[in-house]
Amino acid sequence: MKNFLEYIKEKIIVFDGATGSTLQTYNLNPDDFGGKDLEGCNEYLCKTKPDVVKRLHSYFLEAGADVIETNSFGSTSIVLNEYNIANMDYELSRKSAELAKQCAMEFSTNAKPRFVAGSIGPTTKLPSLGHIGYDEMTESFYRQMMGLFDGGADIFCIETCQDILQTKSALSAAMRIFREKRKKLPVITSVTVETMGTMLMGTEISAALTTLEPYDIIDVIGMNCATGPKEMEENIRYLCQNSPKPVFCMPNAGIPENVGGKAHYQLTPEEMEKWMTLFTHELGVNVVGGCCGTNAEHIKRLSSVSERFTPKERKFEYSPSLSSLYSIAPMTIEPPPVLIGERCNANGSKQFKELLVKEDYDAMVNMGKEQIKEGAHVLDICVAYVGRDEARDMAEVVKRFNTAVSIPLMFDSTEVNVIETALKLYAGRSIINSINFEEGTKKADKILALAKEFGAAVVCLSIDEEGQAYSLEKKVSIAKRIRDHAVNVHGMREEDLIFDTLTFPLGSGQEDLRNSGMNTINAIREIKKIMPKAKTILGISNCSFGLNLKIRHVLNSVFLHYAIEAGLDMCIVHAGKIMPLYKIDGRGREICRELIFDERKFQEL
Repeated sequence: MKNFLEYIKEKIIVFDGATGSTLQTYNLNPDDFGGKDLEGCNEYLCKTKPDVVKRLHSYFLEAGADVIETNSFGSTSIVLNEYNIANMDYELSRKSAELAKQCAMEFSTNAKPRFVAGSIGPTTKLPSLGHIGYDEMTESFYRQMMGLFDGGADIFCIETCQDILQTKSALSAAMRIFREKRKKLPVITSVTVETMGTMLMGTEISAALTTLEPYDIIDVIGMNCATGPKEMEENIRYLCQNSPKPVFCMPNAGIPENVGGKAHYQLTPEEMEKWMTLFTHELGVNVVGGCCGTNAEHIKRLSSVSERFTPKERKFEYSPSLSSLYSIAPMTIEPPPVLIGERCNANGSKQFKELLVKEDYDAMVNMGKEQIKEGAHVLDICVAYVGRDEARDMAEVVKRFNTAVSIPLMFDSTEVNVIETALKLYAGRSIINSINFEEGTKKADKILALAKEFGAAVVCLSIDEEGQAYSLEKKVSIAKRIRDHAVNVHGMREEDLIFDTLTFPLGSGQEDLRNSGMNTINAIREIKKIMPKAKTILGISNCSFGLNLKIRHVLNSVFLHYAIEAGLDMCIVHAGKIMPLYKIDGRGREICRELIFDERKFQEL
């Protein structure tokens, strides 16, 4: 019998319909739930009324569903704690999977295999708002998912996601289980977009896709709940045009209307069939099903769609990007470069450092917003300051920037625990700044493992055991070594690696730095040639270190111009201080060019 991922290539997969609203039609009383205190806890029915749960599953299997979801949407300790049965999370999760598996096996044939998807809901907490810590949420998901795994679930369905940080937490739990069990299950992640067009936290569908796409344990990405298919159309179209992974769609039977104090769903099975014909046949959705308000008649209609159409081959355009909680920022733009604001850095900004010492976080957030107004696409965040607890400071800053700043962040630290702290608090897709091979691969391995777990991109410095690279050949050879190690050992993608060929002060008078600018620029050109998917980055202001302010602005601007010509994708810079070349007089530009390419001429006195 074929497995789920083989099956999805051949036919449009049909999930079942609504669990909660269907159970409501069974007229269950408090005793069925195990008493008044447990009334409404659908998950507990797996213990008190397993026959009712099996009846639910059979109802949808008879309607033609290929996949049934376990009755475990709220079986995390977080949700069960509201009924004072948090300690039953594993037991109820496992039981839900066992019951569903029994039903699926009864209906399975070689011609039409049936699968069990472990339903993993969003809980009742939003980590981006500080309702719960990342580690606590991950542990709760882990216990639920372990029960689903041990009970025989074929798939993990992380659904109705309202806060992308919730999803990251669930994915972290899944990774842990797959490592421990030495077996991976297919993973579906499904976000919920509200009627206002974004997720509950304000996340656009593009940001959700950008954040989740790098996770290679995810096999299918999609949407469910909140609205009917009509309201989903624009976002489903976006996913079908951009997602490299198969697309999942499980709408409600329309937007519920309050009739007599109860929710009524008006979308008919015929209307559902019409919409899903559009979504599958024309847009390329691979997996369909029904959420709130859908019944067996809706699923019969979806089964009919599955029988009539085969999966559409989609043409999609996707390039890995970065994301905040709200929106995306491409890693390459035309014209380049992507501007990374440098002022939220305690090592480089006197103002930011002073605000950090005073713990004036509101003013620090305002500094970030000022850089956005000046044109920054990403913000570099560094809170390293002697005598302070860097991990604590990073946590305080990221908590605020996560919800208050609209563009993605880059986390800048030499400490592994500080980077991990930031990643556990950030809902978007970030950059880690940085790794190098100064101590061999040991420290870099820890950071690359974090990048892989959290889907982050990584800045890679041209530094190895011999120190900083000055020559062109050394810069390139280190970059190739880091690329090979990151890709072959950690499974990173070349396009998620950002190489920094290092800039050094050009006005210092040091003889060994005379050709450093030229080597840096030529190294960018060479890296882009041999690693076309990789990105490049520079901290531009290093080239003018030690010069007066006016000259610094000019040299930085000219250096940036030639770096972009060589293929520079990103630069860490004070965006408001970069000058267009036409505003620099010809003589000034030429002096800077001669300095950069070591063409200085000396006049005899």
